[in-house]
Amino acid sequence: MDILSSFDLIIAAAVIVILSFWFNGISKKTNIPSVLMLIVLGVILQYVLKFFVSDIPDFAGSLEILGTVGLIMIVLEAALELELKREKLLPILKSMAVALIGLVASAWVAALIIYQFIPEMTMQSAWLYATPLSILSSAIIIPSVGGLAADKKEFHIYESTFSDIMGIMMFYFLAGGLDPAEDSGVTGFAGNIVLTIVVALVASYALILIFQRIKSQAKQFLLIAVLLLLYAVGKKMHLSSLIIILVFGLVIKNIKVFFPGKMDVFLENEKIHQIYHELHIITLETAFVIRTFFFVIFGLSIVLASLFSLKVALISILVIASIYAIRFVLLRVFVGKDILPQLFIAPRGLITVLLFYAIPAQAQIASFESGVLLFVIIATSLIMTWAMIKDKKKMGTLLDEIDQELLERNEAEDVLREHEEAKGHKETQGENTTDKINQESPKESDLDPDDQFQGH
Repeated sequence: MDILSSFDLIIAAAVIVILSFWFNGISKKTNIPSVLMLIVLGVILQYVLKFFVSDIPDFAGSLEILGTVGLIMIVLEAALELELKREKLLPILKSMAVALIGLVASAWVAALIIYQFIPEMTMQSAWLYATPLSILSSAIIIPSVGGLAADKKEFHIYESTFSDIMGIMMFYFLAGGLDPAEDSGVTGFAGNIVLTIVVALVASYALILIFQRIKSQAKQFLLIAVLLLLYAVGKKMHLSSLIIILVFGLVIKNIKVFFPGKMDVFLENEKIHQIYHELHIITLETAFVIRTFFFVIFGLSIVLASLFSLKVALISILVIASIYAIRFVLLRVFVGKDILPQLFIAPRGLITVLLFYAIPAQAQIASFESGVLLFVIIATSLIMTWAMIKDKKKMGTLLDEIDQELLERNEAEDVLREHEEAKGHKETQGENTTDKINQESPKESDLDPDDQFQGH
């Protein structure tokens, strides 16, 4: 039987999507990231396939394509939820500072660790291997923080999105240093960012003005296709293309900010709202499907034996320890004492894998084991899971204490109310008795004159 026939692949794909939807439900109840379940599913499928086919296909090309499209959808999804308001300026700047400093500091320490433990490693290659390990995974964080307080949830959305964007820019800046033709230095890199922002704003204004006039109902995937085209063309021109996606999402979400005052006359508000609403739904759905297949295919392609290497475990543990040590210091400086569970919400995921496969051939070191990648991804995800579950229990205990306090207060109020009612009832009875006696006792004016005389 040909296990890889077209019908078998359709069945497998459909079952994977159904399981992924089920995993999301489990994740919401248990706080176990659905990504971990998808990776485990991929590993199980890897061993199942070995019984039916002699050689498992190479999925590296599929991972790169799915990862790139998934990255675009995830950043767009995050941008469509970010509101630009004056009161949000400070939280945005804080999360950006934590993301940037954490990224650079974590990559620097990880590069030193990798350089020390792998003899063939150069410092330039060590930075390229360390950068993917230092980027937060918005693909894991954004779906996982829905149950947190609003300010903490907002912080994680901003931080993970900035970490994704700045991490990718940093990686390609380092990779460009390997090629003298592409190495433009810090000044050229800053100019590249400014140029990308200008292109992103012009493209965003043009897309909104054009697409609000398109009458066809089937235009959302056309819009996504245009965004993918802009991303790919920007990459070809060596621009920081992810900024284009981020800026477009911010513009259409915060339309009043980017079309202030009299510029509002160019908008058809009802159609803009419809475009935003439909785009948000399609982006969520597309990101879900792409994320599903990316992590399952990643699970299919990993080599579990590499996890049992002592060197892999040692390098991974040191990298993980440095991640949380740096994060602790940054959160205490920028956030304060209330840093739980934020301290432990620092998983690595889709972008880590995507950039690992994008390391240029001239920088690749054969002795670097991919098990480090898998170890860090799984460990940081499990630590986040533990922290989220602990926080959920803490919140549950706190709510129980509040409920108990309210219950006791209500009971005390009920007792007091009953006491006051009983007291009032007694007073009422006393007044009624007095009235009755007064009514039954004859007044002096009602007595017979003879009786009054006798009384005197």
